Amino acid sequence: MGRRVFTSFHYIPDNWRASQIRNMGKIEGNGIVSANKWEEVTKGGNKAIEKWIDDNMSGKSCVIVFVGENTANRKWIDYEIKKAWEEGRGIFGIYIHNLKDRDGNQANKGDNPFDGFTINGKSMSSIVKCYNPPYKTSTNVYEYIENNIEDWIEEAIEIRNKY
Repeated sequence: MGRRVFTSFHYIPDNWRASQIRNMGKIEGNGIVSANKWEEVTKGGNKAIEKWIDDNMSGKSCVIVFVGENTANRKWIDYEIKKAWEEGRGIFGIYIHNLKDRDGNQANKGDNPFDGFTINGKSMSSIVKCYNPPYKTSTNVYEYIENNIEDWIEEAIEIRNKY
């Protein structure tokens, strides 16, 4: 089993795509939260959501942002990115728009979620990598991620250790 990671993604449109990656057996981390459980967490308000994120990110060495069509600039994804960096975790993104969802649909490519952050006067996106698998076919995208994700995790941790 690989490194313990926290995965960040826009739940409603991308949970199926995120599950595909998390079920590869390459990463160990927080389990997918059911819609009912997430609804229960969100009913507790901002403090309950922050606590859930904080608890689930604890003990993880890296955060992976699964970047879908509408991932960038979302309040809780931004919170997770900021928290990961401030606490010294490796962090990177993977564009997942070309993975099929449960209905067999692909999505449009979203914006880089690291563009909105700066580190020592530089755009975070110039430091933190966001990988875009070079394929349009979902099975090829899946294989590309599966073949590279462990190396990307290690590289993200190395990059973070330099800052």
